[in-house]
Amino acid sequence: MLELFTIGHSNHPTDKFIELLAMHGITAVCDVRSHPYSSYNPQFNREPFHQTLKGHDIAYVFLGKELGPRSNDPDCYINGKVQYNCIAETDLFKEGLGRLKNGMKTHRIALMCAEKDPIMCHRTILVCRHLRSDDIKIRHILEDGSIEENEDSIRRLLRELGMPELNLFERTEEVMEKAYDIQGENIAYIVKDEANTAKNGMRK
Repeated sequence: MLELFTIGHSNHPTDKFIELLAMHGITAVCDVRSHPYSSYNPQFNREPFHQTLKGHDIAYVFLGKELGPRSNDPDCYINGKVQYNCIAETDLFKEGLGRLKNGMKTHRIALMCAEKDPIMCHRTILVCRHLRSDDIKIRHILEDGSIEENEDSIRRLLRELGMPELNLFERTEEVMEKAYDIQGENIAYIVKDEANTAKNGMRK
């Protein structure tokens, strides 16, 4: 069975972040931020972060264009708000998933974004949603280094949304899919200046 980890860099110092990766034997970080830069946490800006990982023999791959939460395709927006279901149907997104699956065969990968809580981040609500299978075990590294299995994350999401895991009219999987849709709407990026969407593109 293939195994995939996810992690949010949050505001961790570099040493702490490397420690979290080492705790779980991570050998490669897949960066799925659309805009891999942070004015608040510059230690995670793409170029210096790449060099930091290299110094610890951890590979770095940027897949923000393929698997990021924003899109340069105006068809993926409605009223200036990104639609995760549209992103998931693009060839670029599917290509990114394929690269990730191939990478899992040779590396112990952590899918990285900025948000510390996996259920508040597209890495879970968009990317992991479309990676779920009996052949892939998805595990989220939390802020304290503990692991939350993806199934437990989604059960927690159901509780957060006040949705019963089972009801008389829907199967559990149907309820979970509805939860993904609702949370996707809750956290999706909204273009601040809709008129400039196509001209300037999107960034995270």
